[in-house]
Amino acid sequence: MQEAIILVGGKGTRLRPLTNHTPKPLLDVAGSSFIRHQVAKLVDAGIEHLVFATSYLAALFEEEFRDFSQDLKISYAVEEVPLGTGGAIRNAGRLLRGGADAPVLVLNGDILSGVHLRGILAHHEATEADVTLHLTRVADPRAFGLVPTDESGRVLSFLEKPKTPAEIVTDQINAGCYVFRRSVLDAIPGDREVSVEQETFPQLVAGGGRVFGHVTDDYWRDLGTPLAFVHGSADLVTGRATSPLVGPPAEALIHPTATVDATARVTGGSTIGPHAVIGPRVVVDRSIVGANVTVAEGAQIHESVVDHDSSIGSESFLREVVVGCHSHVGAQNELPAQLRLACGIRIPSLGVRMSGTATACPTAH
Repeated sequence: MQEAIILVGGKGTRLRPLTNHTPKPLLDVAGSSFIRHQVAKLVDAGIEHLVFATSYLAALFEEEFRDFSQDLKISYAVEEVPLGTGGAIRNAGRLLRGGADAPVLVLNGDILSGVHLRGILAHHEATEADVTLHLTRVADPRAFGLVPTDESGRVLSFLEKPKTPAEIVTDQINAGCYVFRRSVLDAIPGDREVSVEQETFPQLVAGGGRVFGHVTDDYWRDLGTPLAFVHGSADLVTGRATSPLVGPPAEALIHPTATVDATARVTGGSTIGPHAVIGPRVVVDRSIVGANVTVAEGAQIHESVVDHDSSIGSESFLREVVVGCHSHVGAQNELPAQLRLACGIRIPSLGVRMSGTATACPTAH
């Protein structure tokens, strides 16, 4: 039996307020919850048993997959106290069914990747590895831990984020996808917090374990920040990234129940959710507009997320903004980049401007 674990226990704090009530992997990306895109890839790779390593709002994952009818057995391992990446993997490993030498695929729940899963499994088998890591190359590795390998692909070390140019010895980084030999996974301590990146993997390398890198140039994006989240969704719609759940490349993915005025422009891989209403002359570019959202005439939304049951007033301008659910942005606001509006916030017309207006101040009484 081919088995996999997906790590979905994080609180997704960098994506708040979107994750205030929804775990990050359950947020909608290109028309489906992100976790469903990952599960579809696992099914395509021949995985027969999947364990979700859950913690934050754990019950919502079982609710999401209550109607799941494909040929895949799903189990849930709840993390009652923080266990780190290694501890979460070990906790989920209790529910695996394979033997000591069986390969176990492990995915981070917030990585959008084009890596061929059957390919990394085959590489793991061919090298008789204890652990195989998917490694990707990045143009600027300063924000990542580095993973140099030798000519055979064997991992030499795990290095902290480089602080000087001399410390950048490779452009290869950990891409958040692993294959474990089951016996190696079972050896992770199960009674305390463990980091695979800082403890498990370095100890294996130091002890002579067979740790190999599977290096690819496939699409890869960490969806942990609002802008990355928006771009990942848009890349799936436009075909730069792929998922079995997304159709042919398109400029936009508009739900059949949404209403989009003929004069509006929805571009850049934007998604428009169920029962949303997009008014005349509206521009939505490379953005996510959730269910039951109303966008009034002449508003512009660029590289932003407007969560469900919110409204954007006429002639308002948003760029790189997150609008929480059940919020209202009045007419003629200009919201600055990186702004996040909490759920339920109401901004009056002309309440936030980056440029001045000729509107008179109210008379004091």
